[in-house]
Amino acid sequence: MKPSPVTTTLVAALAAVTASTLLAGCSSGSSGGAPGSAAAGGTVELEFWGWAPGYDQAVAKFNASHPNVRVTFGKTASGSKGGYTKMLTAAKAGNAPCLAQVGYETLPSFAAAGALTDISRYTGDAKSQFAEWTWKQVTIGGQTYGIPVDTAPMALFYRKDLFAQYGITTPPVTWDEYAADAAKVHAADPTVYLGDFGNDAYNYAGLAWQAGAKWFGTGNDQWQVSLDSAANKKVAGYWQDLLDRKLLKTDPSYDPSLYADLTDGKILSDVNAVWNAPTLAASVKSGAGQWAVAPMPVWDAANPAYGNDGGSATAVLKGCAHPKEAAEFATWMSTDPGSVGDLITVTGIYPAATSGLANPALGKPDPFFGGQVIFDVFRAASAHIATDWQWGPTMTQTSTDLGDGLGRAGTGGATLPGVLADVQGKTVAGLKQQGLAVAGG
Repeated sequence: MKPSPVTTTLVAALAAVTASTLLAGCSSGSSGGAPGSAAAGGTVELEFWGWAPGYDQAVAKFNASHPNVRVTFGKTASGSKGGYTKMLTAAKAGNAPCLAQVGYETLPSFAAAGALTDISRYTGDAKSQFAEWTWKQVTIGGQTYGIPVDTAPMALFYRKDLFAQYGITTPPVTWDEYAADAAKVHAADPTVYLGDFGNDAYNYAGLAWQAGAKWFGTGNDQWQVSLDSAANKKVAGYWQDLLDRKLLKTDPSYDPSLYADLTDGKILSDVNAVWNAPTLAASVKSGAGQWAVAPMPVWDAANPAYGNDGGSATAVLKGCAHPKEAAEFATWMSTDPGSVGDLITVTGIYPAATSGLANPALGKPDPFFGGQVIFDVFRAASAHIATDWQWGPTMTQTSTDLGDGLGRAGTGGATLPGVLADVQGKTVAGLKQQGLAVAGG
């Protein structure tokens, strides 16, 4: 398929802007030498930065079975909490690691910053091993910058015992039912809430994705930004109504206060992605056996559509001296049955590799969720997730602006429709600042 002129221009123009700084250091600090060459002793050394639990286990397995390549995993803060800034700073300084965990949503921003290495020549038949839409997430302007790891279908995590206590006999199927259940629970006990409205921009993106409320698109050699479209206003209006009626707790996303309220039974459920399962199990240990997973509520029960919140690639950063071996490791990590099994169990991924969908780890009952085979829920949801969602090249800033706005909306300092209009304006301005054409701008 011919690459979009917009994405081609994005990569070419912005890479040129940063080329002078990136070329000052042409090799990764732990991966020195000419491309394709081995370090002294015949062993290629690769450094890999990421934050997800379980990645270190995949690295250990790879090192044990690949004596000529050694990968060292360095734990960083999560991308949104400083990991991406560290990676970009290192790329600009010329001392970045070869490999990095980069979310699909942020990959275009890294490409725009000229911080990635094209590994197309080293991927061979890897493309055929992955869901088509995930390969598109790592390919920009015809250049492939990493290997997909996972997708992130969303679901409803909920306390079975507390749902029963408040008279909720079945999890809400639709968002209308969710609102009714939220009112029912809060009326029974004003200190208890069905759910939480946090400040995670990407969780909110999953809600928008589910509703077909796109944020970015391209056409006529221009970027199109639509965060305040009618579809987005529908989603914002729904959640604003629940906030206005004080039917949601507003703990910050992934904050200790959230897990304390989940532990104490003050929040009964969490609409979140598949990778939330191990996080929840580790953070709300006293609820083991009482939690369950159900499909996330939908807008139309007759035509269910679900959201996606996340998904990462193993990206190869600018200056990597051994892109061939880096691509080899990245592909292995996402396709080797042992590696994928660990990532499913420890990290909570839903595999992007098609072979991973037959991994036995997906069929194991989970004790924290009362013996439920929770991945059955995510497998069913994946068949009803739109695959045409597109991320923009300024998501690092867009997500920060949106997260700040969601926090203000939760405390009553802003309204969600107002937040979307504000982020729309800032995103358009950010694209223009980078010299990109924007429709209507």
